[in-house]
Amino acid sequence: MKLPFQIDLKDKVVVVTGAGGVLCSMFAAAVAETGAKVALLDLNEEAAKANAEAIVKDGGIAKGYACNVLQRESIEAARDAILADFGTCDILINGAGGNNPRATTDNEFFHKEDLNQMKTFFDLDVSGVEFVFNLNYLGTLLPTQVFAQDMMDKKGASIINISSMNAFTPLTKIPAYSGAKAAISNFTQWLAVHFSKVGIRCNAIAPGFFVSKQNEKLLFNDDGTPTARTEKILRNTPMDRFGKSEELIGTLLYLMCEDASSFVNGVVIPVDGGFSAYSGV
Repeated sequence: MKLPFQIDLKDKVVVVTGAGGVLCSMFAAAVAETGAKVALLDLNEEAAKANAEAIVKDGGIAKGYACNVLQRESIEAARDAILADFGTCDILINGAGGNNPRATTDNEFFHKEDLNQMKTFFDLDVSGVEFVFNLNYLGTLLPTQVFAQDMMDKKGASIINISSMNAFTPLTKIPAYSGAKAAISNFTQWLAVHFSKVGIRCNAIAPGFFVSKQNEKLLFNDDGTPTARTEKILRNTPMDRFGKSEELIGTLLYLMCEDASSFVNGVVIPVDGGFSAYSGV
């Protein structure tokens, strides 16, 4: 992988949750290029290990671990295994998260005639809403509780959360995900203040629109043509395109690099092609 610029994280231990997925496995691969020892955590142990093996094959230092970010005991077990393999955590990337159809409405705007015709706000599944909120918020809070205990007073200690455009302005159809990501941004600021006396910085990246398995059904029809939602997104993105996943790496490296961002704390950085800056007129 070609990095946009080089930083040196040799001998640092970097923990990445959600690393069985496409985006966070890319983060892990980029981090490995800096010389760090990378622990890839995911509920899907097979995926985490496969992604770690790919990094090792390319000359990096990495290992995959099973981890349920909603179960403290599972996170602690992963931490103990990482401690034995690599040492204590220096940098934590909280990448686990996602949405669920049970917490998504069919309509963007409610009309009374929609009742009993499609899934509206009134039909949202409580367990689905809880799952989405817990996965994103508690799935960030719990790993932070476990790993930050080992990060205090370590030079370059840093926590990087993954927020979203939804945190700035909620998108239609996905109220649980939008609310959860707003909570992540708020939590990032809270952590930055809370840990400021023990040398742990905390910041977040807020990706704009990137095509992924999570959202492709909302963005493209079965025949591959763009949906009306895609047309709206691109119309309101001044750069007239979706982001490429590798375009997040520069911001990630910047926030991880103590030399570059040692006084950056409690910020949420949009990487969105201008979406959050555009009023639509």
